[in-house]
Amino acid sequence: MAFECQERLEAVNEQRSESDTLNLRIENGSVEIPSVKLSCQQKKGTLVPSGSKQLLSDKDLSTTIIDLPQALISEILNCLDPKELGLVSCVSTCLHRLASEHHAWKEFYRERWGLPVVFGATSSGLSDERSWKELFAEREFRSRNFLGRYSIDTLYGHTEAVRIVFLLASAKLVFTSGYDSIVRMWDMEEGLSIAASKPLGCTIRALAADTKLLVAGGTDGFIHCWKSLDGLRNLFDLTGFQKEKTDFRLWGHEGPITSLALDMTSIFSGSWDMSVRIWDRSSMKCVKTLRHSDWVWGLAPHETSLASTSGSDVYIWDIDRETPLTIIPDAHEGTTYSLARSHTGDFLFTGGEDGGIKMFEIRRYGSETSVVLISQWMPHTSPVYSLSFEFPWLVSASGDGKLALIDVRKLLKTNRRAYSKRFSSSTVEPPQRMLHGFGSNLFSVDVGCDRIVCGGEEGIVRIWNFTQALEIERRTQALKGMRLENRMRRRRMQMEMNAKSGRPDQCSVAAHKNPINGDRNRAWHSKRRASGKAKA
Repeated sequence: MAFECQERLEAVNEQRSESDTLNLRIENGSVEIPSVKLSCQQKKGTLVPSGSKQLLSDKDLSTTIIDLPQALISEILNCLDPKELGLVSCVSTCLHRLASEHHAWKEFYRERWGLPVVFGATSSGLSDERSWKELFAEREFRSRNFLGRYSIDTLYGHTEAVRIVFLLASAKLVFTSGYDSIVRMWDMEEGLSIAASKPLGCTIRALAADTKLLVAGGTDGFIHCWKSLDGLRNLFDLTGFQKEKTDFRLWGHEGPITSLALDMTSIFSGSWDMSVRIWDRSSMKCVKTLRHSDWVWGLAPHETSLASTSGSDVYIWDIDRETPLTIIPDAHEGTTYSLARSHTGDFLFTGGEDGGIKMFEIRRYGSETSVVLISQWMPHTSPVYSLSFEFPWLVSASGDGKLALIDVRKLLKTNRRAYSKRFSSSTVEPPQRMLHGFGSNLFSVDVGCDRIVCGGEEGIVRIWNFTQALEIERRTQALKGMRLENRMRRRRMQMEMNAKSGRPDQCSVAAHKNPINGDRNRAWHSKRRASGKAKA
């Protein structure tokens, strides 16, 4: 394979052998570049293959990845995962700039947590000018907080059991309701009650909200809705004190509503009338109905697909065609009460009456869809009533009064350019943490903003605050940095003193005598024998 580089640009010869062409093969998300040894002839500036007679030493020429075109470097970096891309950024200043500014960091963030939405920020969702790499690194660092210390905020106000809690992380609000038929809004950081609705006349079993709309579903079959008000600090007027009327109701179900979800254009509601209804947010009318064979307990939409639990089965629906793509029969022994889904929509988490939790992967091959069981756990002795997922933590609430925290980071390792996932063959040992302290059933749980919110039969809402763990970890990292800096400073001072006195560096002499690739134990024993002879 021959390459020619001349001082002036000349037309490439049309007749070129096949061996003169650089062949790049892209397979399974990786780019394979044939290794070619090049040499340089200084007079003509010509690069020739290693088999030529004009071969020079390797010191005359050093070729690196930086010499490749920018587009090709970007494609190569696009095949790396976050850890590999971070390692590449530590190689050189040029690669640091290319890897740090690469567009893959935004995709990494979106796959794990979705695009950040900050209430009151610009339309881009970013409240500052930090890069996507910095945002990703901070969120990844914070995701480890749930193994650290915590504080508990206890919220009193409900007179009966709390059936549902919902955390609106972008506005730092918590919504709760239950048997007392009142929807309450709390300040997430202060733990104070902000507002409460009038009694709605039925048990509220489902809540969902974004910065534009709050919906609540109860046993009367109605969907109670509140629109947000511009300029109102807490978004929603639950008390009705404002002049503008913002509350209304939707009716269509013939049974109690058990689950609700929102996206940008639709409202999704599941009911014991064995149906899931899809409502258009602009017209507030039901546009589609998905019929099931049993009571609907949970649902999780993602783009054009929707997952739902009905009895002991799990359905995956095509929303546009209103037909099931696939069905998971008997996902649990008994009823499948709870359902959660990853931000990419590829992974499902289910919790059932048997106290078990299962993780499935949705695989699409053209028009065909299949579901594969990835892992399962048995952390509870009573039914799992609620699941909530925020990468990498899956949190479950059960009738045994316990919360289970499961880290699924190892199971979500993916090859970004391949459709097939690479799962760790080693057995996972969840849960990583159990939270106790409840004497009765827990009915609902939600996670976000370094907090876990739960409610149950006691009528009390608890917020587990893990921000203290973040502060402790930051102080620990700062102390480690200071120790390392002091160690390096002492090392430099020792080297300067040795240089002035003319003595060799003791560490260099020791490294020369005991090479790192030798037998350390043998070197250690030899050194001890030599020191013993010297003493004798």
